[in-house]
Amino acid sequence: MTPRRLLLVGAGGLAREVLAAARAIPDKWDPIGALDDNPLRHGALLDGIPVLGPIGLVSDHPEAAIVLCLANSRRPGGRLDMAQSLSLPPERYATIVHPFASIPAGFEVGEGSVLLAGAVVTAPVRIGAHILAMPHVLITHDDAIEDGVTMAGRVTLSGGVRIGRAAYVGQGALVRENVSIGSRAVVGMGAVVLGDVPDGEVWVGSPARVLRADTPVAHPHDLTPVYARAAV
Repeated sequence: MTPRRLLLVGAGGLAREVLAAARAIPDKWDPIGALDDNPLRHGALLDGIPVLGPIGLVSDHPEAAIVLCLANSRRPGGRLDMAQSLSLPPERYATIVHPFASIPAGFEVGEGSVLLAGAVVTAPVRIGAHILAMPHVLITHDDAIEDGVTMAGRVTLSGGVRIGRAAYVGQGALVRENVSIGSRAVVGMGAVVLGDVPDGEVWVGSPARVLRADTPVAHPHDLTPVYARAAV
């Protein structure tokens, strides 16, 4: 099988990690470059691939699959905002699952999602589009993860956890079973979440408690859900 050409949107540290995951599946992906709106990065190399120019150049590569390498706790909805601004069909987005991620038969994941090495899914579940699971994230039975969620390294979700659209869960956070984390909410690193986190709130600590009742967003609008799924 001829690998599909792959274009990374974003050229920071996350892009380097996603690039390494794509290179671990050479029969599926052929990374050709990255796009970034920071002009200081244009013309540089990102671990061997060129930073070709600004993100608007996506239209110059209609044959390439796209993966959005954007994650920031200050802008938890950044990937979904970018997906809306690009207005690409779902089939243009790459879904990258590192071969050292552990996933069961029947697991389904939406387009544009990335699961890095060491991520573990313990039972068949369906998760959304443009999700990022960093190394050693643990997703367990009956968890429901909506579009655009970011889970930093070593996040642990007990059974029946629901995470709303574009939420950000920080490194090492632990989430109790049957707890909900709201849309665009942010959970701080190392937090122990024992109760529901409302939409847009920032929670930190052990046990986690509210720090701020709203989070900044990249744009004032929200996005329509993305429901297309790809079986892995």
